[in-house]
This record gives sequence, C-alpha cells and structure tokens, in this order.
Amino acid sequence: MFVNVLYFAILLFSFRNIGNIFRRAAFSKYNTLSGSELVPSVSLLVPSYNEELTIIENVRCLMTLNYPTYEVIVINDGSSDETLKVLIDEYELELLPNPEVRGSISTQKVRGVYHNEKYPHLFVIDKENGGKADSLNAGINMSKYPLISSIDADSLLEKDALIRMARMYMENPEETVAIGGDVRIANGCVIENGAVKDVSLPRRMWPMFQSIEYLKAFLGGRIGWSHINGLIIVSGAFGLFRKDYVIAVGGYRGGYPGEDMNIIIKLHRYMLENKIRYRIAFCPEAVCWTQAPDSYHILSNQRKRWGRGNLKNMIENRDMVFNPKYKVMGLLTMPYNVIFEALNPYFRITGLLALLGYALLDMTNWQILVVFGLVNFLSGYLLSVGALILEEIAFRRYTKLSDLAKMLLFSALKFVGYHQLGVLWRVQGHIQYLQNNNSWGTMTRQSWKDKNQAA
Repeated sequence: MFVNVLYFAILLFSFRNIGNIFRRAAFSKYNTLSGSELVPSVSLLVPSYNEELTIIENVRCLMTLNYPTYEVIVINDGSSDETLKVLIDEYELELLPNPEVRGSISTQKVRGVYHNEKYPHLFVIDKENGGKADSLNAGINMSKYPLISSIDADSLLEKDALIRMARMYMENPEETVAIGGDVRIANGCVIENGAVKDVSLPRRMWPMFQSIEYLKAFLGGRIGWSHINGLIIVSGAFGLFRKDYVIAVGGYRGGYPGEDMNIIIKLHRYMLENKIRYRIAFCPEAVCWTQAPDSYHILSNQRKRWGRGNLKNMIENRDMVFNPKYKVMGLLTMPYNVIFEALNPYFRITGLLALLGYALLDMTNWQILVVFGLVNFLSGYLLSVGALILEEIAFRRYTKLSDLAKMLLFSALKFVGYHQLGVLWRVQGHIQYLQNNNSWGTMTRQSWKDKNQAA
C-alpha cells in the first residue's frame, strides 16, 4: 500500500507538470535558438565498444543536429571488431601528431586521436579497453566545451533534442548541473540517414515490453522525481552535464556497471555537502531513440547488470539513506531506491511464499487471494495507463489507434511473466555482485538497415 501510494504521488507530480511541458514542447522557438550565439557549446561524447554496425548512423545523426556550436568525440574503447576502421574509412580520418588534452582524469592509455579537417567537429579517440566510464572520462579530457553530453553508440537523437535540452539549461544555467533526456525504443521504427522517419511500436515481444517499461519509467516517474529535485539517474543513453561539476566529483566511476546512476548520486552529494543551490532536471521532449535487446539472453544480461549497479551504488552511498543532511535525496529518493528497488525482489519472493503458506495451511481463502491479486494488478496497470495518458496529452509519438491498443494490451500482459522475470534477473544480478562479477555481458547489435528490414 505504501509503495503504491508513493508511485501514484510521483505520477501526480508528473501530471501536475505536463501542461507546462506540453506548452514548452509546442510553442518554444527552437529554430531561433538553433542559430543563436547565446546557446552554450556542447561536447558530445560517444563511448563505443564493438559498435561497427551502428556507429556510422549514430555519427551521421550527431553531425546533422540543429545546434549552433558543438563537437562530436567518439571514444573507441579497445573494440575487437572494425569500429575504428569503419570510422576511419567513412570520414577519411588521420592520426593527429600532437592532440590537445585538456583534462587530467585518470584513464586507460590513449593510443591515438583521429581527425579530418573536412569534418572539423568530429574527433575519434582510440584507447585501450577500460569500460564505458573510462571512455567517458577520456572524452572529458579531450573535450573543449563547458557542457558535455553522453550518448550511446546505438542511439539516435531527434534533430532538435539537444537544442531542447539547451533551452531548459538556459532557464537556470547557474543551478542546472545535469539534464536527462527521454529514451525511447527504436525497434520497429524506420531509420533513414541517421534519423527516425516513421515511428512505430516493436513487433517482437521483448522490445514491446521494454517500450511500455520505458514510458512508465520516464514519463510516469522521472518527470515527477525531477519536480522535487530527487532524480537519481540520468540515462547513459542521453544526458547533458556541466563539465566543471563532473570534474569536481572526479568524473565517472569505473570498474563495474551503474556509472550513470553513480555520477548523479555524486553530483547530489557534492552540491548538498557544499551547500550549493542546484537542480538535476528531466527534459521529456528531448528524445533519444535506442536499440532495445530483442532476445531473452541479451535482455537478461542487461537487467542483471542493472541490478548489480543499483545494489553497488546503494551500498557505497548508504550513509545518505535517511540522512536529513541530504534533503530529498536522503529522506526520500535513497530510502525509496533501497527499499523498493534494491530490496523489492525479496519482498515479492517472501510475500509470494507467505501467501502460498497461508493457502496450504488453510489460513486464508481463495476470495481474499483473488481480491488481493486484482488490487495489485489494477494498481500497477493504472500506473502504466497514467504514463500512456501523459504520452497522449503531451507528445503523441505513436499516432495509430492500433499502437494505443497494443500498448494497453502489453501494459496488462507484462504482469503475467515479464514482471516476475524482472524479479529473477535482479536477484541474479545481486548474486553476481556478491561473486564480484563486474562483466558487462553480451550485447549483440544489429545495423539500422537490418532493424528496418526486421520491422
């Protein structure tokens, strides 16, 4: 009952802000801003490991954004495939003899920096493998602009996504330290020349479940959390940061997954301990499209990794939990994440075992179990429907009536099997953490052309 009340309260915060978001998305003069010299310059960091199938479309997309001044820094993290070669061939890159390195965050050895004067805003760093966090730190060292944006190599930004984020940053540049963008599933969409030309829902089951999951998490959750400045994560797929504060907290933490959550927790901690006014915001109209895992094996690896990262971050920052010194983060966000995210699987498992025990010992009756199950299902289903309503009010990326019906159907179906698998994957992730398993797991990519054909 408590967690559902909290879920609905966060959803209500999202609804409270949806009017402003709709007006901002519909009427702000982004075209004017995209040509303005007042817009802050941004360094786009693209960590890449074995991304030969997607990296060209990603870079092509980033090179054509509606934004006045920015640079694209691709970091090849010791790929074992042809990621570096396809970039060199496509853009005729040459090794720079004396590249300028501005930062001093410790990283794995950089083997070289590639550039072509015909593409003055594109740089490619080739380094020894050190993981995503290490790649981002190498990109920060190379970057020359005051804002940095992290973007996954299998993701595509909408042309005005970055300028929409910049507009939000310019509302309050002194206090804004990070902004998260909305991440959506590109499986099923038609991709041409690095852009989403036709938006459609995935046809396969696993990406479809993730589409519903992402809508609920981003629209139904992060809008509300950002309203109370309690956002605990900016997705690694697309986020914007003030570089000076990222450097002040020591950059991204490497060694195991969860770097996107960790950097946000470190920023909260730093700002609160130094009594600096700040905000970490969410910009739902700035959209990034990403490839979702489309097989059980790849999806389970991803969710186990998330479970490991979440647990590690909670253990590392346990001193913040219920600590009034950390305000909303200490009194609400961190306790919520510990109890209802990290420990959630164990409540579910022990609760199920208890119900089975009550039934076997004849301590309850089937009517009570049915009522309990229906209440549990309806509360979860209404949260998903609430996120769909937010989507229909403000964004309407999915315009077909069949898409809406499909989203409503899968919002119900995810409680029969998929939800339970999520519990299993998180427990397995925790076991991997106890085993000191810091591997990333296999993430097989498809080229965007193959994705189009599959769709």
